[in-house]
Amino acid sequence: MNKSVKNGWMVIVNPKAGSGSGLKDWPVISNQMNHSGLDFTCVFTEHKYHAVELTVKAINDGYRKIVAIGGDGTINEVVNGFFIQQQVPPADISLAVIPAGTGNDWMRMFGIPKTYSDAVQSLVSEHTILQDVGLITYYETKIQHRRYMANAAGMGFDAMVNRRFNRLKDEGRWSKWLYIKSTLKELLRYRSKHFKVIIDGQVFYDNDVFSATVGVGKYNGGGMIPMPNAVIDDGLFDITVIKRVNVFSVLRHFRKLYNGKLYNYSKVLSAQCQHITVETRPESPIEIDGEAMGYSPFTFELVPKSIKVVVSRKL
Repeated sequence: MNKSVKNGWMVIVNPKAGSGSGLKDWPVISNQMNHSGLDFTCVFTEHKYHAVELTVKAINDGYRKIVAIGGDGTINEVVNGFFIQQQVPPADISLAVIPAGTGNDWMRMFGIPKTYSDAVQSLVSEHTILQDVGLITYYETKIQHRRYMANAAGMGFDAMVNRRFNRLKDEGRWSKWLYIKSTLKELLRYRSKHFKVIIDGQVFYDNDVFSATVGVGKYNGGGMIPMPNAVIDDGLFDITVIKRVNVFSVLRHFRKLYNGKLYNYSKVLSAQCQHITVETRPESPIEIDGEAMGYSPFTFELVPKSIKVVVSRKL
C-alpha cells in the first residue's frame, strides 16, 4: 500500500443539515466513533459546495474512506468530489453516511440505520456495494453545466416544489410537514409544460407534462416513491412521467406517491433506459438530489457501478 494512503475515515459534517442536527449531534456521533475504535478526522462545511472541495482535498491528502454527516445534498456534493478528483477511480473510495438531513432519500434505498450507534457500527463492519450514478447536463444563464446524481432528479412540478421548500428552509422555517405544505401551495399556481423526452435514441413522450423524475434510486421528495421498481446497481435509469393533470386528480391520487403504487395511476408513464434527453417549452428547472441546479434542456448519462457505498448487511 502506498504510504501516503491513510487508513482512517475523513468525516465531513454539514452543521446546517437537519435544521442544525449535524452540528448539535456531532459530539454524540464522535463519542460513539471513538468508543468503537474508529480512526477518523473531522471537518465542517462552511458554505454551499464546500463539501465538494473538502472531499477533493481529503482524497488528495490520501483518504480513501469518507463519511458524510448530512442529508441528500451533502451526499451529492461528496459524490461530485469523488468524480472531480484525479488521484484514483471513484470506485476505489468508500462512502459512508450518517443521516442528519431532512429528506434522507438516498439512505432509504440501503437500509442505512437511522440511529447514530447503529450507523457507526456499519462503519466498523464496512459492508459495501457498488452503485450506479447519473451524469446530468443542464443550463444556467445559457452556460452548460455537469452534475453527478447519486439518487434522483425531479423536473417540472417536482423542481418547483423543491425550490419553494429550499427557500423556506433558507428563511429558517421548518416542520416535518414543510415539504407537503410546499407541494400543496405549488399546486395552486403550477402549470404543465411541454416536454419532449427521448430515451436511448427513441421518442418516449412528446406532450404536456406535470412532472418527471429520473433516478437510480426509488425515493425522492422526502419519502415519496416515484420510481418503485428502481434498483441502485442494475445499470439502468428509471424514468417516471406524470402527464398533464388537474389539481383535483393530483390530490385524489396523492397517496400513490408514498405507497409505491404510482404506476397504477393512468396518467403515469414509466421506463428503464441508459440515456435520456429532455427538451421543454418553455424552459423548466431541475432539482438534483434535492438541490436546485438549473434549467432545460437536460441530458442524463448512466455511469454504472461507479461509487462504493457502505450499506446494511441485509442488502
